[in-house]
Amino acid sequence: MTVALGCDHGGYDLKEAVKASLEAKGIACQDFGTFNKESCDYPVFARKAAEAVANGTCDKGIVICTTGIGVSIAANKVKGIRCALCHDVTTARLCREHNDANVLAIGEGVVGRIAAMDIVDTFLITPFSEGVRHARRIAEIEAE
Repeated sequence: MTVALGCDHGGYDLKEAVKASLEAKGIACQDFGTFNKESCDYPVFARKAAEAVANGTCDKGIVICTTGIGVSIAANKVKGIRCALCHDVTTARLCREHNDANVLAIGEGVVGRIAAMDIVDTFLITPFSEGVRHARRIAEIEAE
């Protein structure tokens, strides 16, 4: 599995921690930046990570800013992306099981580091349920 990572300055520290945690587990990461804490525009980095998932370069993506809101909106502008903003392991699990989310958004200023790592792990290990009603709803979203 390869995970696309993208963040702005408000998500930089958490992105670096997530990257280190994933790499320690043998999960490959492709880091689309930002690469420091200087003020920058989150849509640039969220879009790059989302495009890597949409085009198949990466299997899943994780985008991070201060709240997770901006990066989730930007990532969801990319066709084929279902980005879910998660604040706990329950939403991380359900976004995979019910929505087959392929990008996770997290807010560094909202979620603590330990909780964020649990959210990431849950997102990455939880499979899509393949439920008929869930597949139908995803098809409806993709048709729009």
